[in-house]
Amino acid sequence: MKDKFQTGAIKAHQLTEVWNDYPEILQNKKIKLPVPKIEDFIGGMFAPGEFYYYTINFHDSSINGVHQNILKIHSLDRIPHNLKDIIDLIHPEDLEFVMKAERMSIEKMCEIGWENQKELKSSYCFRMDTGNGNYEMFHHQAIHTYRDEKGNLLQAINIHSNVQHLIKENPYTVIISGIGSRSDFHQMYYDKKGKIKIDFSLTKREIQILSSLVEGLSAKEIAEKQNISYHTVTTHRKNILRKMNCNKVSELVKRAIEYGIV
Repeated sequence: MKDKFQTGAIKAHQLTEVWNDYPEILQNKKIKLPVPKIEDFIGGMFAPGEFYYYTINFHDSSINGVHQNILKIHSLDRIPHNLKDIIDLIHPEDLEFVMKAERMSIEKMCEIGWENQKELKSSYCFRMDTGNGNYEMFHHQAIHTYRDEKGNLLQAINIHSNVQHLIKENPYTVIISGIGSRSDFHQMYYDKKGKIKIDFSLTKREIQILSSLVEGLSAKEIAEKQNISYHTVTTHRKNILRKMNCNKVSELVKRAIEYGIV
C-alpha cells in the first residue's frame, strides 16, 4: 500500500488543511534540506516594490533563508522561523481566499502536469499587517525548489512584495505562469460563487515586455535587455495596450498588478 504523508507543523496553521488533501504530491517525510541559492530563482520572480523572501520546508512548515527586509516591512523585532508567523500577518478577511488560492494553484499545476512543478510559478495578492494593525496589499509568488525522487514537493521559495502603492483592492486573481523553458500562463479569478477565468490572451513575449514596463523600463531599454528591435517593442506595447483596454502605460502597469499578470 502506498504511503501517505500528512503535513505537520511546529505551529499549527490553516494551510495544512489544504496541503493534507494532496498527500500524493506533497512529500512530508522529515528530510534535512539545504537552504536553496535564492539568486538561482529570484530571476523568475517579479518584485514591483519592497520585498522579502523565505523558504518553506513542508514537513513541518518551518521557514529559513528569510530576507532581513521582513523586519522593516512588517515592523517585527525578530526573524520568524515558522510559516504560522507569516500567516498571522495576513488580514483575517483574506485568509479564506489564501486557502482557496493555494488549492487552485495546486490543482492547476496537477492539470498541467506535476512533473513540471519546478518550472511553474504561482502568484496572488492579499493584505498583510505592516505594523500597529495597518494592513497593506502584498503580491505573493511561490516557486518550488526541492522534490524527492518521486517528484513530490519538499520545499518552496516565497517572495512577498508590498504593492500598496499600485493597488488598494484585492483582485482575487490566481496566476500560474511558466518560468525557465515553459511558457504557461493561466489566469483564474475567484469569487464566492466559484472560479472565473480572465484571459487577456497575452503571448509569452508580451508578458516579458509587460513585466519590463512595470519595472519602469523604456522601450529602448527593453529592446536592449531582450535583444530585439525598438520597433518590435513598440509594436508589442501597442498590442498589449489594446488587449488590456488601456490608453497609457501607467494605466497598463496598474492593471497588470491588479490582475496578477506579472
